[in-house]
Amino acid sequence: MTDAAINAGAAPREQGPRPQLSAAEARLKKRYRSEMWFKAQGIAAIVVAMIFLVVLVGRIVAQGYTTFETHSISVPVYLNPDRIDRSALDGVNYDYIVAEAVMKKLNVQDDDLGTTSGKVMDLVSRDLGFQLLNQIKADPSVIGKTIEVTGPVKADADLYYKGEIKRSTAEEDRKLDNQQLAWLDQLEKDGTVKGGFNFGFFTKSDSTEPEQAGVLGAVVGSALMLIITALIAVPVGVLAAVYLEEFAPKNRWTDVIEVNINNLAAVPSIVYGLLGLALFINWLHVPRSSPLVGGLVLALMALPTVIIATRSALKAVPPSIREAALGVGASKAQTVFHHVLPLAMPGVMTGAILSLAHALGETAPLLMIGMVSFVPGVPEGFTGASTVLPVQVFIWENASERAFHERTAAAILVLLIFMIVMNAAAVILRRRFERRW
Repeated sequence: MTDAAINAGAAPREQGPRPQLSAAEARLKKRYRSEMWFKAQGIAAIVVAMIFLVVLVGRIVAQGYTTFETHSISVPVYLNPDRIDRSALDGVNYDYIVAEAVMKKLNVQDDDLGTTSGKVMDLVSRDLGFQLLNQIKADPSVIGKTIEVTGPVKADADLYYKGEIKRSTAEEDRKLDNQQLAWLDQLEKDGTVKGGFNFGFFTKSDSTEPEQAGVLGAVVGSALMLIITALIAVPVGVLAAVYLEEFAPKNRWTDVIEVNINNLAAVPSIVYGLLGLALFINWLHVPRSSPLVGGLVLALMALPTVIIATRSALKAVPPSIREAALGVGASKAQTVFHHVLPLAMPGVMTGAILSLAHALGETAPLLMIGMVSFVPGVPEGFTGASTVLPVQVFIWENASERAFHERTAAAILVLLIFMIVMNAAAVILRRRFERRW
């Protein structure tokens, strides 16, 4: 048999496997296409999420960054003894005295109806009048002298300096008329009004005057409330999780408890507000609108999350750790508290911090327990009247004055920084103490 005959006979047998190889290649290509399609969907989801995040944060920053800049006015004020009644210091019209000093700077005179002084008072914060009153009360000898006071301009004047009230807008459509804008330009030109960082936003509490409003009271109230929440939710939640995971018998009752804990984690937060209103305020008579009642309500809300996170951390500890401890004679409690719980602590702390950060941003349950009230000062303690950052944001957003809206965005930035710090602490703790088996 010749080679040609052999090749001619073998050719049909060599073509046999080709259809099978093509089918395998087709399945492989199909899997590759599915994988690429899945990756593309994942990337698209991340891109969409990042776009929403950038738009959200960008919008907040664009609306709120102007809050961190403010304009202050400094004027020498003569405390005329004929205008100040020493026996009734609180009854003196200090705002008008400050307006007179500003009119002197502007070289304008008041009319019989007080129209000019009224327009000037619309440009200067009442904070300067309060400063005069406090200085006279502290040292009555300043009456008859000229003292210099520095304070913020009114919110609308501040918005004009920031470019948010434009001269090109029709006069009848803005709160400041052309004469007031001319005065503001003159005061800025001669150096009476200067811009600078708004330290008052961080050192003052809420106020009905936007230029005097700050977040100090809300930040302190949030911190006090968070302390109460942490003191209750973390130890109770961790101990409950340790008992359920390590000591509780596996029977129908523990199953019912576990299911209810998981369900409680998904209950709307406002339900906890109703529970707190009925339990802590109406029954136990805990002071309304205090950090104590707010912390108690948020502790109830954070408790299921702490329990679930702690149980997950305990389950992640290898059984060999328990077996080794029991094998050398340790009791069950010694095994859990000396070996298992310390190894699970990074996960426990991470879950606790994240649940507290989540509780910090809650508003609905706090509205139900009266924390929506106006509180102008810093909380005096755990039982004093207080507000918190999310509620402060809610109050300012519903205010009619335009200047409160930029402060709303700035307060949101402060709240986000607060939560980012807590989340960063959780990440650092997890990476610092994380154990791999």
